[in-house]
Amino acid sequence: MTGIDDTLGEVVGRVLAGDLERFCRDVLTAAGADKETVDAAARAMMHGTRLGVDSHGVRLLDHYVTALTGGRVNVRPDLRLTNEMGAVATLDADNAHGAYAAYSGMDHAIRLAGTNGIGAVAIRNSSHFGPAGAYAFAAAKAGMIGIAMCNSDSFVRLHDGAQPFHGTNPLACAVPANGGSPWLLDMATSAITYNRIQLFKSLGQDLPQGTASDAEGQDTQDAENASMLAPLGGSFGFKGAGLAGLVEIFSAVLTGMQLSFDIAPMAGPDFSTPRGLGAFVLAIKPDAFVDQATFEAGMARYLEQLRASPARNGARVMAPGDREWQEVDRRARNGVPLDPATKAAFMRLSENFGIAMPQEVAAEA
Repeated sequence: MTGIDDTLGEVVGRVLAGDLERFCRDVLTAAGADKETVDAAARAMMHGTRLGVDSHGVRLLDHYVTALTGGRVNVRPDLRLTNEMGAVATLDADNAHGAYAAYSGMDHAIRLAGTNGIGAVAIRNSSHFGPAGAYAFAAAKAGMIGIAMCNSDSFVRLHDGAQPFHGTNPLACAVPANGGSPWLLDMATSAITYNRIQLFKSLGQDLPQGTASDAEGQDTQDAENASMLAPLGGSFGFKGAGLAGLVEIFSAVLTGMQLSFDIAPMAGPDFSTPRGLGAFVLAIKPDAFVDQATFEAGMARYLEQLRASPARNGARVMAPGDREWQEVDRRARNGVPLDPATKAAFMRLSENFGIAMPQEVAAEA
């Protein structure tokens, strides 16, 4: 989890989620984005922020404005299916915002799964899509199992490698749980995410050990000195590198889009040229494989036994997503924390576009 509250770093303010979403929508609209782009980008960012995945939450707003106004992202894209065959389709996103492309792709996947039991959509000509879990979660809300993945520009070394090769290449899966929040796995295939380095820079904190490397491929905990990330798995990083390759194949090779080492850097300096990212989403209708009652009973028993499993001293066993759903409740009560760099960026956006800042609130004890 990448929440600000968990880092114990400096938080310069808390705002109500609803007012924060209003600010994001107003800024994106002022930046020239159409309604569909505004809806999707704000929805994805607020998913990250509400669940405590701050590295992929509203701190991305400033970057998205730069990409929209610079021309990297099409502010009025024409998304269209270029082919559809049975349970599969390809969506050309016309260089749309990645959230708009991914939500649209998942909508098509859900539709296909409703007819065929499974729906898979390869997405072409997309851009940075933020929290992969947002799109998997969209399928779970529709009663389906959702999977989403996307490659990105090279920033992660291979196992025993000394230069960037894969992107952080996130992978997410959400499974509906009758009467409760979905089982939600949302992970980068790197040890940590690129945006978490930016978050740690803002908070002035050291990186966790074994998560990043300097320009020579040597481990570093200095966020300012991090030139690349380590693959997931530490001394067993070949597993993370292999997972990153799986995402690469589904997101880039299967879509005909650029491989990680051919993608222009997210951080620029070129913000006028589309980056040509690919993505892949999948929706599965459970009762196409087993009757709904059996599926629900199986998930309920699995989660019950998982959470009841004995924990080590001072620890607690949780299912994927449990921490995030707790954070949703906590932030609904206490407001959403903003790190220093994000608040400073919001103040610039507020001044540039003449939009009122989100109002700060006092956190409850």
